[in-house]
Amino acid sequence: MAAFFSSPLSLFTLLFLLSPFAAASHHLKLPLLHRSPYPPTPSDALSADNRRLSLLFNHLRPRLPVTSAASFGSGQYLVSLHLGTPPQRLLLIADTGSDLTWVSCSACRRHCSPRSSPFHPRRSATFSPHHCYDPACNLVPHPKKSPRCNRTRLHSTCRYQYSYADGSVTTGFFSSETTSFNTTAAKLLKFQHFSFGCGFWNSGPSISGPSFNGGDGVLGLGRGPISFPSQLGRDFGHKFSYCLMDYTLSPPPTSYLLIGGAAAAKSKLSYTPLLINPLSPTFYYIRIESVSINDAKLRISPSVWAIDEYGNGGTVVDSGTTITFLPEPAYRVILAIFERLVKLPESAKPVPGFDLCLNVSSGASRASLPQLSFKLGGGAVFSPPRRNYFIDAAEGVKCLALQPVTTDAGFAVIGNLMQQGYTFEFDKDRSRLGFTRRGCSAP
Repeated sequence: MAAFFSSPLSLFTLLFLLSPFAAASHHLKLPLLHRSPYPPTPSDALSADNRRLSLLFNHLRPRLPVTSAASFGSGQYLVSLHLGTPPQRLLLIADTGSDLTWVSCSACRRHCSPRSSPFHPRRSATFSPHHCYDPACNLVPHPKKSPRCNRTRLHSTCRYQYSYADGSVTTGFFSSETTSFNTTAAKLLKFQHFSFGCGFWNSGPSISGPSFNGGDGVLGLGRGPISFPSQLGRDFGHKFSYCLMDYTLSPPPTSYLLIGGAAAAKSKLSYTPLLINPLSPTFYYIRIESVSINDAKLRISPSVWAIDEYGNGGTVVDSGTTITFLPEPAYRVILAIFERLVKLPESAKPVPGFDLCLNVSSGASRASLPQLSFKLGGGAVFSPPRRNYFIDAAEGVKCLALQPVTTDAGFAVIGNLMQQGYTFEFDKDRSRLGFTRRGCSAP
């Protein structure tokens, strides 16, 4: 399935489980608020003028804040982005599991942002819908019930229809706009001809459900040609990084999404190769070689983690999925061992959506919980802190935030809860993923 024709919105799946608890040498810095398979990038076709800005980018460091959306009852992380002239501020869900960046526009008719009409194209002097014959229009899927172009209309706009795995859909105009960033030098840096979806019909479980609370749209950070980092890649290198801060902290801390040069250069990163699945080129796949609990390697067949000949299986790193999903055979082994090793009483009242919930009202320490570790391709070991997978689901109750993948076509997902407290660097040119626990809180 091509990345920009139907990217699974894996980051939104099962977020309702959490919502009831509300709980290169130059780069862009964006605060976080919580054989190549790709055709030429939009920056090749749409952003030639931006190449002249590269010297300016080398001296200015735009900042895009990222914060947790827990206060909105969502398990997402929001990026603050400005579109238009004059700039209009939007909060977009950071999603490494999809490519299209889209916002709810003033023409929105269904399931719009909680803020009515968050983006007003008519108030921007630089808004321009792509024409249906524009080469950029070939980069997005089109509504099935209408042709790509209406030959009887001189100014026929490019319409897109972007679908996600759970059935959610956004439909609108594929457009060009100026996006601007606040810099560390207290100046405003503008990037022209950024292509995005101006959505006027958005529907489906993810978009209309609580997982979308606080969001005005989606910032697509996937590997495809229309993603945010791909469009800016010519000027900043095909690399970006982020740190997702603990969603339970109050007030929610701000971290940053950085496009370009090594964000965590001061810290030593562990690296694992990024794999390419030609049938799902949007995703950042990694290889899990083995899993350990308390340093004891589990007896799980390596084939459980493999991508098969049909493109099924494998493991992706997704900032837009809250819970971590594991292949069912691996999940059942891990769950059984946790149940055997944990010496705490189970919660008397089950929490829907979780298989293992513990009564910690007596003040049990995290040290009494088993340590989960993943050995990755290339020899890197990912050992997240226990709070990343035993989460507070209710007062005095911690639940194991893992879920099984039960379909043959499914894939494992390392969700954003599991990623908390780490800096992750996605390097497309070197096809590798770096991570470190050092420097995550640094601005």
